[in-house]
Amino acid sequence: MAEGGISSFWGPVTSTTECCEKNYAYSSYIAEFHNTISNIPCIVLALVGLINALRQRFEKRFSVLHISNMILAIGSMIFHATLQRVQQQSDETPMVWEMLLYMYILYSPDWHYRSTMPIFLFLYGVVFAAVHSVVRFGIGFKVHYAILCLLCIPRMYKYYIYTQDASAKRLAKMYVATLLIGTLCWLFDRIFCKEISSWPINPQGHALWHVFMGFNSYLANTFLMFCRARQRGWSPKVVHFMGFLPYVKIEKPKAQ
Repeated sequence: MAEGGISSFWGPVTSTTECCEKNYAYSSYIAEFHNTISNIPCIVLALVGLINALRQRFEKRFSVLHISNMILAIGSMIFHATLQRVQQQSDETPMVWEMLLYMYILYSPDWHYRSTMPIFLFLYGVVFAAVHSVVRFGIGFKVHYAILCLLCIPRMYKYYIYTQDASAKRLAKMYVATLLIGTLCWLFDRIFCKEISSWPINPQGHALWHVFMGFNSYLANTFLMFCRARQRGWSPKVVHFMGFLPYVKIEKPKAQ
C-alpha cells in the first residue's frame, strides 16, 4: 500500500500484489516491514524440522521439504521487502514447488509406477516456473495454487482417519486450526483494507498470515513425518521440545 513516509530504494512498485501495509514506513530498503520480518518464524521452524530430520535420518524427501519451507519464506521476505515483479516470482514459484513436493510425499507411498510421479511433478514445476517468468497470472495464480492445495486434502484426511495416536491426531487438528485462522487473517487484510487504513493501529493481517502459515507448514511436516515413520515401522511418537514445540521421535530397527 502506498503513502509510506520514506523514499524507496527499490524504485516504483512493479508487483501485481500489494498488502494493506504502508510502504517504506520504517526503512527505505524494506517496502513492507511487518510482512517481511513475519517470515522469520517460518525459517526458524523449518530449520528445527530440518535438524530433526537429519539427526534421526528420516528420508531425504523430508529434508528437502523443510528446506523448501525455508526457501519459500526467504522468497517471501525478498518480495515484501522490494515489491518488484521479479521478486514476486521468488515468492510465488516456490509456493507451487512446495505444493508439488507435498503431493509427492502424500501420494507416492501407494503409487504403483514410482518413477512416473516424480518425473511428472518435476517437469510440471519446471514448466510452471518458465511460464510464470513471462506471464503475469494475477488471480489465475491464486486459483491454481488453491487447486493444488485442494488436491492434497483427501490424502491428508485419509492419513488422519487411519492414525490412532492421539498426539499425532492433535498435530493434524492444529494444522487445520492454523490454516483456518491464517486464512481469515489474510482475507481480513484484503477485504477490509480501506477500513483498516483509517485505524490508529494496523493489525497486520498479512503478517499474521505468515506467522500462522509458518506454524501450519511445520505441523503438516511433523504429521507427515509421523505417518511415514509409522509406514516404515519406526515406532514414532510425538514429543515436545521444552514442553511446547512438537516433533517426532523414532526408533528404527537395528537393520535400518
